[in-house]
Amino acid sequence: MKRSGTADLPLHYGQVPPWLYERMSKLGLAIVEVILADYGKDEVLRRLADPFWFQSFGAVMGMDWHSSGITTSVMGALKRSINPNSKSLGIYIAGGKGRFSKETPNELLKIADSTGLNGNELVRCSKLSAKVDNTAIQDGYQLYLHNFILSDQGNWAVVQQGMHDSDGTARRYHWLSENVSSFVNEPHTGISGVNRGNILNLTSSQAEQSRNGIVDITKTDSEKWMQDFQRLILPAHHEVLASDVDMKKLGNILWLARENQPENFEELLMLKGVGPRTMQSLALVSEVIHGAPSRFSDPARFSFAHGGKDGHPFPVPTKTYDETISILRTGIEKSKLGNTDKSQAIKKLHEIAVRTEEQFTPDFSLEKVIEEERQNSWRFGGKTVFGDAKPGKPNGGIQLSLF
Repeated sequence: MKRSGTADLPLHYGQVPPWLYERMSKLGLAIVEVILADYGKDEVLRRLADPFWFQSFGAVMGMDWHSSGITTSVMGALKRSINPNSKSLGIYIAGGKGRFSKETPNELLKIADSTGLNGNELVRCSKLSAKVDNTAIQDGYQLYLHNFILSDQGNWAVVQQGMHDSDGTARRYHWLSENVSSFVNEPHTGISGVNRGNILNLTSSQAEQSRNGIVDITKTDSEKWMQDFQRLILPAHHEVLASDVDMKKLGNILWLARENQPENFEELLMLKGVGPRTMQSLALVSEVIHGAPSRFSDPARFSFAHGGKDGHPFPVPTKTYDETISILRTGIEKSKLGNTDKSQAIKKLHEIAVRTEEQFTPDFSLEKVIEEERQNSWRFGGKTVFGDAKPGKPNGGIQLSLF
């Protein structure tokens, strides 16, 4: 059974501002389209079922990198942008937050009517996944969000989240149909949330005898049950610290974007003319699209693509965000016409980053990088939920040499 990991998620409230939600929908759709074109429908489902990738995906879209709000906002933005294009993409998203989660069965039956899939079976899978996480695992979290993502081939993933009333934390649960041989015996790809000690988990393989009425599952040691998971610990602090990111990976991206323009790499000629700030975002977006699973252990790093709506690590650079979307969309449209040069250049960007990373030694100040981003945020249309970024004290302009 594949297990993706666990994460501690501080519970965040508040609305995503329209200026960000619109961009999240466009960027999310573009990223999904590239993954579909290069890797197929099942890979989209696998990515969404991976807690580490999912958190990184939300961070690169400008959401608060560490919060539970990523789940609701990312799935809402994806549903908004993907469903109108489901017939051509072959990907559908049902469910949502609160009352919208209750519409999942009806939505799945409608999808089944249009695709020829077994609607009753899909509804059964949706209800069972929710029932398991709400009832079979009594960990103190009450589900309030349920999204069922499926392909027109019948494979599916589930992303759902529960809230713990006592301390304002959330736990996200991930499912993937290709991994589920039983709904009551180790069905998850991963569970994201706070480890709260002893829990009642009737889906654990250690609980097989319990399900037969022989062993009392409340005596199960949750630490032992969770030991097979990788653990992603998301702290409560808003700011991004050096301890939150892989400094070698981030430093290499900054060096690549700021010190080496595309003309220095013949593989990136199609990106000639792209400025260093957009190159930084493109490199991180390219990693989300093409990176290996092992590269998403530090989701905070991906907030250096488009910042965060709360201003951490810096305001969302809307001009850069729009340019990133435009470059991806241009590559997608040209690929449909048989010209894959730009899409291949974006993929090459990630390959180059991985290659140069091998010889890179981090020797820079993360605080200095963040300060530079904040000082120049107004130049790139920086925005937060608190308002637009303003010019800071003169510091000589954009710093292009950090190392």
